[in-house]
Amino acid sequence: MNTLLLGIGAWDPEPWRARFKAVLPDWDIVLHTEPFDRRAIHYAAAWKQPEGTFAGLPELEAIFSLGAGVDHLFKDTRLPEGVPVVRVVDPDLTTRMSEYVVMHCLMALRRVRIYDGFQRDRKWIDLRDQPQASDLQVGLLGMGVLGQDAAMKLRTMGFRVAGWSRRQKDVAGVAMHHGDEGLEAVVASSDILVAMMPLTPDTTGILNARLFARMPKAEAIGGPVLINVGRGGLQVETDILAALDAGTLGAAVLDVFETEPLPEASPLWLHPKVTATPHNSAISSPPAIAAYVAGQIKAHMAGDALTNVVDPKHGY
Repeated sequence: MNTLLLGIGAWDPEPWRARFKAVLPDWDIVLHTEPFDRRAIHYAAAWKQPEGTFAGLPELEAIFSLGAGVDHLFKDTRLPEGVPVVRVVDPDLTTRMSEYVVMHCLMALRRVRIYDGFQRDRKWIDLRDQPQASDLQVGLLGMGVLGQDAAMKLRTMGFRVAGWSRRQKDVAGVAMHHGDEGLEAVVASSDILVAMMPLTPDTTGILNARLFARMPKAEAIGGPVLINVGRGGLQVETDILAALDAGTLGAAVLDVFETEPLPEASPLWLHPKVTATPHNSAISSPPAIAAYVAGQIKAHMAGDALTNVVDPKHGY
C-alpha cells in the first residue's frame, strides 16, 4: 500500500487525514507523530512541521505545502536536499486573494474608513474631491499567480497597475519592473502598495521606514496606503506605526503580522488608520488543497513532471 506522511504542527491533523483518505482511498495516511515504515514514504504534505520531520526518508520524492506559502518548510534546517518542494496553486485561493486586494483598494479609493469615522462622530461631511480609479496607481510587489490575477482584476476596475518581481517578467497591461531599481520605481509611483511576495532572506523587513518615505503623498486618498497580504516577516511594525503617526502613510491594511495571533497588547489593534484581519485574505478550501496534492501525486506516479515546484535558492 502507498503511504502519505502528514507533517502538521499547527493544525489538528485528523481532519487532514480524513480529507486525504477521501481522495486517496487506497493509501495509508500516517502522521509524523505515529510509528511508520520510513522506507515506505514517497510523498509528504506539511504545514509548520517540527524540525527534522522529513529527515531520514530515503525514498521521499516530493513534499507538498498545505498552504500557498513555503517559508515554514525552509525553516527546517534538516529538510532533505534535492527533494522537490511543491506549493499550492489553487483557483479558489487565487480568487479569494484577488477579492481581498480589490476590496481594500476600492475602500481606499472611496475613503471608506474616513467615512466610517464621520459616521461614528455623527458628522455629515462630503469629501467632494473624489478621484477615479484611473487617477491612482496600485503597485503589486510580487507577480506570481496571485499577483497577476489581482493585477487583471484591478485593471478591470480601472486602476493603473504596476508590478514588481525579483526577476524580469512580462505581464500584459501591467507596467512591469524588476530588481532593486525596479522596486524603487514602483514604490515611488504607487498610491497603494500591495505586498504579495514570499518571505525570503531578501524580502524580510522590506516594508520599512525607508520604503514608506519613498512613496508618493497620494493626497487624493488621504495619503499612501500599504496592504500586506504576503507574510508578517515582510513588515517592520514599529516603522508602520511611526509612518502612520507621522502621516508618511495614510493607512495600512494588514492581514499578516510579525507575531501571529496578533498579541492583545499590540497597538495595531486600535490604531485608527489600521485595518487588521486574522490572516484570512486567501483562506482556501482544505478539501480542494487535498485534491490538488492528490492530483499531483497521481500524475507524478504516472510519469508526469511536478508543477509549481519551488526554487530552494530563492524560496519561491
